[in-house]
Amino acid sequence: MFDFLSEKFAGVLTWLKNRGRLTEENIQDALGQVKTALLDADVPYDIVDAFLNEVKEGLVGQKIQTSLNPGQLLIKIVHEKLLTFLGGKTTTQMTFQIPSVVLVMGLQGSGKTTSVAKLAWWVTKEAEKRGKKRRILLASVDFYRPAAVEQLNILSKQVGVDFYEAKSTNVIEAAKEINNHFKKNLYEILFLDTSGRLHVDSNMMQELEEVNKIVSPKHKILVLDAMTGQESLKVAKAFNDSVGFDCAILSKLDSDARGGAAFAFKYALKKPISFVGSGEKNEDLEAFIPERMATRILGMGDMLTLIEKASETIEVENQEKIAKKFIDGNFTLQDFSEQLDLIDKMGSLSKITRYLPGMNQLSQEEMAKGQVEMKRFKAIIGSMTIKERVMPNILDSSRKQRIAKGAGVNVQNINQLLQRFEQSKQFVKMFRKMGKLRSFIL
Repeated sequence: MFDFLSEKFAGVLTWLKNRGRLTEENIQDALGQVKTALLDADVPYDIVDAFLNEVKEGLVGQKIQTSLNPGQLLIKIVHEKLLTFLGGKTTTQMTFQIPSVVLVMGLQGSGKTTSVAKLAWWVTKEAEKRGKKRRILLASVDFYRPAAVEQLNILSKQVGVDFYEAKSTNVIEAAKEINNHFKKNLYEILFLDTSGRLHVDSNMMQELEEVNKIVSPKHKILVLDAMTGQESLKVAKAFNDSVGFDCAILSKLDSDARGGAAFAFKYALKKPISFVGSGEKNEDLEAFIPERMATRILGMGDMLTLIEKASETIEVENQEKIAKKFIDGNFTLQDFSEQLDLIDKMGSLSKITRYLPGMNQLSQEEMAKGQVEMKRFKAIIGSMTIKERVMPNILDSSRKQRIAKGAGVNVQNINQLLQRFEQSKQFVKMFRKMGKLRSFIL
């Protein structure tokens, strides 16, 4: 979702770099381009003006030096103001009180039910990091959408938490029944999925107000579809005026949405975005950390989140095993294949590259090509004998022909793999000589 904004900002900064020096005139031109980028990203006009005024105020009194690398001053100010608009540096990661009821609300199609399961997964994993196990219950009073209750039941099994289905299909009676079951069985957290509609209407709001009174939630979370753009801000305002909410989950971050909702939300609603959903899997939920999102929008990447994701999906002993082989210089094609497997575990190449500095400028076509190349390399290594993987220097013409046939590729593809592998080894040697490899990996 932030790719659109990131590409636009990258274009502005590239334009500034080509100006030769920073002047009052090209700063005004750059701000004009920033304005166009934000409007194109579906940020409301009044919020765009407010942001630009903040940037201009930040520039007032700043001495424009001819020695400055064009764009450095502007990007510093833009980053500071962007961070403020997204929620500020002091924003803390959300935690759930124990015990507590969490009311999850949103329109139909916003990803509300899947977000309930993702929240349960997220809380479970956070607890495991601290050596704890949470007693979590999922339940639903969404009798408006067919099969919504059954969907949540299936998701609860995938996540590994309990599910309770109320006997009554009356929303009010079901809410009482679920709340009693939660308390009686001493669960720590109840995530309650509520009924949505295609649009905001009075019946839905009245229903939510009644459920709110019955379960007395400690946390109320609103799920918003990032693809609805400015409309999501109107939806959020309607929910806030009626039932109220504490924070939001912005779903479908991996979509082609232009990012305007995320940019404007905190400023418009005075409430934080706590989580963003970026896929269909239960693990595709991440905490919304303004500082990391600001750097991602400006094309600086988000290495901290990438490292966290790697730690969650790759076992520590596997990380240490690969690190040791890198340091000792005993890296083989077998290790290269295992490394590709670990990358695959973290998700698609397009998901990973969104966290890497400057990689947002890669086209979908280039990333798809890289994904295909990774699969091809794994197939080639899979067609080799153990000896060939450990000693690739023995790969003569006849061996390559055999491997190519087994992997369904041509000899040129095998040579390409060997070239990439050699480049990786040279990279490792360079860092070893510099004495930086251990600190770089560990």
